[in-house]
Amino acid sequence: MGAQKHDDSLEKIAANVRGCPLCKLSRSRKNAVPGEGQLSAKIMFIGEAPGRSEDEKGRPFVGAAGRILDELLKKAGIERSQVFITNIVKCRPPNNRVPKEDELTACRPYLDRQIALIKPKVICILGRTAYSALLGGSSITANRGKIVERAGQKYFLTFHPAAVIYNKDLLSALEADLKKLAVEINKKEESEVSLEDYL
Repeated sequence: MGAQKHDDSLEKIAANVRGCPLCKLSRSRKNAVPGEGQLSAKIMFIGEAPGRSEDEKGRPFVGAAGRILDELLKKAGIERSQVFITNIVKCRPPNNRVPKEDELTACRPYLDRQIALIKPKVICILGRTAYSALLGGSSITANRGKIVERAGQKYFLTFHPAAVIYNKDLLSALEADLKKLAVEINKKEESEVSLEDYL
């Protein structure tokens, strides 16, 4: 009999990702980047792919974009330790190019397993590539700050922090979006607490 679904764990997924041979990115990577954070995370951040710093360290969002994200999470009152951060593909594409269709397809089951285990209240989609891969969307600019519900899962759309490096004007928009995300999470918690008060 095959391994049961409930035997899965974030550690198991991470080990599978680190040893993954399923697409050509596995041949050019230094380190695969499974993602990191809490199993109990209420928010799951999903970006495009690891960059150079992430490939060096095997950790997500540790380069310039990661520093921007950390700063904005702090301003929004969201602890990085309370979220789970990962990417659509877990290995760095050469020269940070956009992941190809076969790479996205090969990597998708790892992400699906992570989402199934964490069951986040909200998945925060960072940027167009993740938006396209997860929801088939095309314009983040037109839809940023919106909450989309699909198959019972809530998604929050915003820019990728890397976009801010190239366009400083996006910083205030990303900051406002993450504050809105924090409000959404806190609102849900309050409504759950008040429900329990009456039970």
